Amino acid sequence: MNPKVDVFLSKASKWREEFEKLRMIILGCGLAEELKWGKPCYTFQKNNIVLIHGFKEYCALLFFKGVLLRDARGILIRQTENVQAGRQIRFTNVREIVELEPVLKAYVDEAIEVEKAGLKVSLKKVSEFIIPEELQKKLDEIPRLKTAFEALTPGRQRGYILYFSAPKQSKTRESRVAKCMRRILEGKGLNDP
Repeated sequence: MNPKVDVFLSKASKWREEFEKLRMIILGCGLAEELKWGKPCYTFQKNNIVLIHGFKEYCALLFFKGVLLRDARGILIRQTENVQAGRQIRFTNVREIVELEPVLKAYVDEAIEVEKAGLKVSLKKVSEFIIPEELQKKLDEIPRLKTAFEALTPGRQRGYILYFSAPKQSKTRESRVAKCMRRILEGKGLNDP
């Protein structure tokens, strides 16, 4: 048990009982406990397996390579259409967790086997994403911006593309591109400090 997770749990005003039950189940599967991204994260040989997190309407187990699990019970959920690898199991009360305990253990065990086997999720390449025309226009107009954007890691490029593509109105997309140009030129991702 990681003391940092104890602190996280002591501060949890919502889902505390659910988090504690999920923690006990996962620790029973032999994973190492860490605090990553401010959430309890469980690893096997330093590789992320599952994370516990809470939202307004539900708490969840997030399997990092959930797309590779068989999901015999059909309980894994893709959080949004842009999520490629991760899958969640959602809960609204501790009773649901207790009822699913053997199933949850089986899913965690399967996730560990996926990691042991060295299986990888084949992610969509950045080149497969459609670059919004508002971004493309700026990349064409400002060669320095194009060079800086292409130098970003694929994940950072993907983050910007998804962020710029989200709004329905062109005006909003243009505004987002304009606001992020300096960050791109500095080699920073959307969420980098």
